[in-house]
Amino acid sequence: MQTVLPVSARLAWWGTAWLQGYVVTDLVVDAVLAGDATHVVSGLPGVAGSASLTRTLAELRASGARDVGLALPAAGDPVGLGGPAGFNASALEAGQAAVCGDVGLVPRRVGAAVEWTAYDSGPRQLTDVGEADRALRLALQRAATSLAELDVARWRPEAADALMNLHHRPGLAPPPGTPARCADLAARSLQALAIVDLALEDDGGALSAAQAMLRRDSLHPLGAAARRGLVAACSPEVWPERGRS
Repeated sequence: MQTVLPVSARLAWWGTAWLQGYVVTDLVVDAVLAGDATHVVSGLPGVAGSASLTRTLAELRASGARDVGLALPAAGDPVGLGGPAGFNASALEAGQAAVCGDVGLVPRRVGAAVEWTAYDSGPRQLTDVGEADRALRLALQRAATSLAELDVARWRPEAADALMNLHHRPGLAPPPGTPARCADLAARSLQALAIVDLALEDDGGALSAAQAMLRRDSLHPLGAAARRGLVAACSPEVWPERGRS
């Protein structure tokens, strides 16, 4: 079961907590690194060369930023992005990005380090937490029905077990100031993404190409709903109770 937030989600949660004064610098750096050797950021406005994570957060605060949000784009579904094209293309290639005001940060793993590149970022439209929550619940119900009809228990028993045990969610430790509803939505979104990954493993296990396509078609709405859920849970712009746990 996937239990680790994407690095951009960690930066969104903990960067927001730092910008709003809930955590000290050492704590946010440790939480974002999560075992990585280092993180460096290039392309920050007004900063020559690369900057440390600490310097980056300080520059963002000096620019007036109050929070950091998440983007999890996929082909045909640029969820969490607001342009321009250069930022969108880079974020789509990475599959994720963090957004802080008019700055977008795209990560790239290099060995044990993460290199972030800063881009201009435009206004974005997000699904609010309540709508994302309802959409995820509905997508889970529909996926369970579809996968039962496709006999998921026979070709991917791990996915069937995960669908039958939806109350066993990843244990996340959000920073202070994160609404409990958002922490719960993030955990359920990660759980749904893990179910999609399990069910799509080894397409060769399907009896035919047609069945493999049915499997992917059944899981696509769940994956999209899970990404939107995680973006809402990690984007303070749409939090129902900003800055309250």
